[in-house]
Amino acid sequence: MNRTILALIVMIGLTSGCESMQMHMPGGSNRGVYSVKSFGAKGDGQNIDSRAINAAIDHVAANGGGTVYFPPGSYLSYSIRLKSKVALYLEQGATILAAQSPTDERLDMYDPPEANPWDKYQDFGHTHWHNSLIWGENLTDISILGPGMIDGKGLSRGQRPTTQPASRPAELTSAAPTWPDPLPAPAADTNNPNDPNNPTLSYPNARDSLPTGIGNKAIALKLCRNVIIRDVTIFRGGHFAILATGVDNFTLDGVKIDTNRDGVDLDCCQNVRMSNCTVNSPSDDGICPKSSFALGYNRATENVTITNCQVSGYDMGTLLDGTYKRSFQKTLSSGPTGRIKFGTESNGGFKNITINNCVFSYCRGLALETVDGANLEDVTISNITMRDVWSSAFFIRLGARARGPNEPPPGTLKRVHIDNVVVYNSAPLYSSIISGIPGADIEDLRLSNIRIVYQGGGPRELATSQPAERIREYPEPRMFGMIPAYGFYIRHVKGLEMANITLSYMNRDFRPAFILEDVKDAEFENIKAQHETDVPTFVLKNVENFTARQVEGVADVKKDRVESEQLHERR
Repeated sequence: MNRTILALIVMIGLTSGCESMQMHMPGGSNRGVYSVKSFGAKGDGQNIDSRAINAAIDHVAANGGGTVYFPPGSYLSYSIRLKSKVALYLEQGATILAAQSPTDERLDMYDPPEANPWDKYQDFGHTHWHNSLIWGENLTDISILGPGMIDGKGLSRGQRPTTQPASRPAELTSAAPTWPDPLPAPAADTNNPNDPNNPTLSYPNARDSLPTGIGNKAIALKLCRNVIIRDVTIFRGGHFAILATGVDNFTLDGVKIDTNRDGVDLDCCQNVRMSNCTVNSPSDDGICPKSSFALGYNRATENVTITNCQVSGYDMGTLLDGTYKRSFQKTLSSGPTGRIKFGTESNGGFKNITINNCVFSYCRGLALETVDGANLEDVTISNITMRDVWSSAFFIRLGARARGPNEPPPGTLKRVHIDNVVVYNSAPLYSSIISGIPGADIEDLRLSNIRIVYQGGGPRELATSQPAERIREYPEPRMFGMIPAYGFYIRHVKGLEMANITLSYMNRDFRPAFILEDVKDAEFENIKAQHETDVPTFVLKNVENFTARQVEGVADVKKDRVESEQLHERR
């Protein structure tokens, strides 16, 4: 439905004093536009309006479809159940406000989480959809349209603390960093099943659940088709602002999200077009293609475009109010999250995905992860800028966590092209990391036209450290500790091209720019990498078929086999 036409329809209806309207729509079809106030909604922020909203949805669906209209007001609600061929339209000044869960079970509450026999393969949030503010299952032709707001004030964000920790001086600056000696291992939170360092991490887990009646997602969709979410704003969306699982022909456009955990999870979705969206999520990931086992079978996320989007980790709420505050740190070593990440759930795979024209600000970098047996392949990422990056600018990981039926073998990660990226002020603890595992190489990877300015400051003794493999662990850059290369640490890769790469740092760093370990068929061309005197540009360990051309300060070289060698500046 054309946005301008819809706005005119709504305005005509309002000026005529009608609360329900029948309008002649383009194409010769008749569709109803019904105000929720016609069905008893108060919109006063005090009375529960979800029964009236659901009555409006039922009426529109029973009459062949149409639009449920929310005039300005605050609509305090529990679960809103979408139906096929129904659009929700939130006028400017209209807010759907998630109600607090009552203590009296006789009162209205959120719908209970439905049973899911596959709950042991992903967390509680990914496993259920009905316990949400707005949800739909097995639907076609549905829309949620703006410019109003969905406020998840009464939603739970899961088992993690509901308030942000006390702030530390969090501004990521170019001042010489203070390096721990050594970096302490991340402490596990044994009360938090979502903490990747929790040794008791498994599902189902008694701590990873919520009582019946509590909602934990702003919008949850399962096995739906032909879906549009456009122009709405979502504030504090709970565990997920938008969880879409098995949703096909899905359009997200012009959506603003300022939330307390994940922004948008595209789980097992196909034919997705996400554009012009802004996602601020300091304490979890921003935009996440995933492929969990929540549907009970492997289903790839494929044919996806993500374009003209922004992700960030500012304090929650300060994106929407325009102050962009930076007091929040998740941990001292990893900072706010807020990034674009493939995974962690990775059972069904990722195929034919493109990301372009996106901005990262005050958050972690780009992460491509497949650790549960899936194939991640045919991905292009281009025209990206990142500033004030708290973790690896690029984290590309093929692992073997194997969370799925019968512990699947490692998948594949291949045919990925990353081009035209600028990164400024990348935190010093982690370089960019590209790592498969022994016996499972990342394949056919190309990075080109990339410039990264690191904070630097790495001590000389760190250059000889050896990161552990961490084959089965939750994938995150800090799993390897501090990295012996300041630029790129590359391990277990076959078929690597890096061209037109410029690396520099703002504080003296005594680590090499590149470390390659167990790498085959690597080609480097037109490389400029700042380095200190007597610090090599490349460290090669167990490398086959290595070529370097036009590397500043290093003679062109082609080596068939290298057990251990350093490539220094010519003198």
